Amino acid sequence: MLDVSRGPIREALVQLEREGLVLVRRHRGATVARLSRGDLEDVYSLRLALERLAVQRAARYATDQDFLAMEAVLAAFDIALSRGPSEKEVAELDVRFHDLIYKAARHQRLYHCWANLKSQIYIFLLSRNVADPDFREITVKSHAALLEALRTRDETRATTEIEDHLRGAYDRVVRGYSAAETDSE
Repeated sequence: MLDVSRGPIREALVQLEREGLVLVRRHRGATVARLSRGDLEDVYSLRLALERLAVQRAARYATDQDFLAMEAVLAAFDIALSRGPSEKEVAELDVRFHDLIYKAARHQRLYHCWANLKSQIYIFLLSRNVADPDFREITVKSHAALLEALRTRDETRATTEIEDHLRGAYDRVVRGYSAAETDSE
């Protein structure tokens, strides 16, 4: 019907399953995975460890071009804020900013770990954005402070900024989960 063979569809579903976004059951098909509170804990604890390393390395190895690219994302945030962005747009900008940090870290295996988590983090960012009406301003200020720490090559401050940034994002996502989900995990 869509003029697409089964092979690429199967490969896409395997990739989505590997990323934790799809559940594939034999003879039952594929369904979209609901990321649980336990998934949130796993992803954010891993993300915190990875991002600490990423910002420490980015503080050492980022170039002026890396900083300009991060500034461009912050400018896109400002433009989006002026017209009232969607949660999806802010989540995409958020992921793009962090992607640039990982690239600036100049560590291929670290970037590969980030790439494998990125889609799940995106889903959680959407949850955070919906859960917290102040996410737009909080996100921009936090990213700007992180960029400033990176630009001044202050690893300690960059580490503190990313820890605070991720703790705040985690807290906002947790508020997005219902009490029933929180209690049943």
